Amino acid sequence: MIDTIIFDAEGIVIDTETIWDKGQAIFLQRRGFVYDRERIKPLLTGRTLAEGVEVMKQAYQFGGDTEALARERADIVRELFMHETAFIDGFLPFFATVRDRYKTCIATAMDQDLLKLVDQHLNLSTLFANRIYTLDKVGFRSKPNPDIFLYAAQQLGSSPGNCVVIEDAPHGIDAAKRAGMRCIAISTTYDAGKLQQADLIVNAYAEIDLAAVNQFPA
Repeated sequence: MIDTIIFDAEGIVIDTETIWDKGQAIFLQRRGFVYDRERIKPLLTGRTLAEGVEVMKQAYQFGGDTEALARERADIVRELFMHETAFIDGFLPFFATVRDRYKTCIATAMDQDLLKLVDQHLNLSTLFANRIYTLDKVGFRSKPNPDIFLYAAQQLGSSPGNCVVIEDAPHGIDAAKRAGMRCIAISTTYDAGKLQQADLIVNAYAEIDLAAVNQFPA
């Protein structure tokens, strides 16, 4: 029986994917490359800034200090985050219907400094009663490793089999399934064809049927 809903942050609670796409395009343009979203985006989601740099260095064959490049990426997106962050359409009405019936939290690979900026704008800490868990709690083991979701369940006192994760990316779905949790995918970032491992795939929050998901085995 589902008693816990674990939300990814980006693409699920907060609408940041267009910001990241802009940031990737600017970062690569500075090096003379064109951002190939279809090829690179799936490799970046759920990764830390530094891990994303390594992905792009390998994909585009350029050099440089990874940590310095990660700081550059952070500077680019920080400016964008300060002006363009908003809630995903449909999240707030959905959350209003579940917040008193289920244990809820955010479990995210999002950079903590950027998360703080978002929190200042959208007041996530209050909305989730400070139940926001980040990769520093699990030794920065990013998705598709299940660690962040298992940690979240532990903090909430929930059994993985009683948790459902709401995700938007293949790595996140993979992490949820490895954690022994059900998973709902929303096609905010990827089309449904890339989300097939999820138990339920929807286009918007209004389509989520938790009773139906509850019938799927964990």
